[in-house]
Amino acid sequence: MMSAHRVSIVIAFGAVLFGCGTSAPPRFYRLDSAATATSAPSSQTAVMVGPVAIPPTVDRPEFVLQVAPNRVEVEEFDRWAAPLDDSIARTVAGDLSVLLASPNVTSIPLADFNPAYSVTLNVQRFESVKGTDALVDAVWVVRSAAHGKIRSGRTIAQESVQGEGFDALAAAHSRALARVSGDIAAAIRTDEGNM
Repeated sequence: MMSAHRVSIVIAFGAVLFGCGTSAPPRFYRLDSAATATSAPSSQTAVMVGPVAIPPTVDRPEFVLQVAPNRVEVEEFDRWAAPLDDSIARTVAGDLSVLLASPNVTSIPLADFNPAYSVTLNVQRFESVKGTDALVDAVWVVRSAAHGKIRSGRTIAQESVQGEGFDALAAAHSRALARVSGDIAAAIRTDEGNM
């Protein structure tokens, strides 16, 4: 006959197994380039994007939702498919490739790649309000390799969420990043025009 202690252990173990078996599987989302092509002439401008710094509160796999002025909630089952800083760098690189009409834009260091411009971003705020809006507040720096000149700026982009789900929230963040990228592209175009 089993002791009361062993019965408690078996019940507890069974409860853990049952709990694990009924939890929902995580869902993964990504940021995508949302910039639209302009009528600007095609360019071969080489640009390296990164590093990107993000606030510690959102430096995690899960979505972090702003639910009150001083309160956030972490969504256990709704997650980013890749680290957020890497995703932002990749998305901005994709946007800049479209906006500058250049295939030579990357966020990954490559052998024999000598960029004319390097772009760094410090994201001050990356806020998500489900079903309402997404906000990206980023300070960016563009450095020219040719003459070492630096152009910097700050873009605060707020986009309405077009739907209730997390896919709509990720899409709103992608559109906000396209606005940040638009300001960066304008700074690069201005520098190119002054050379």
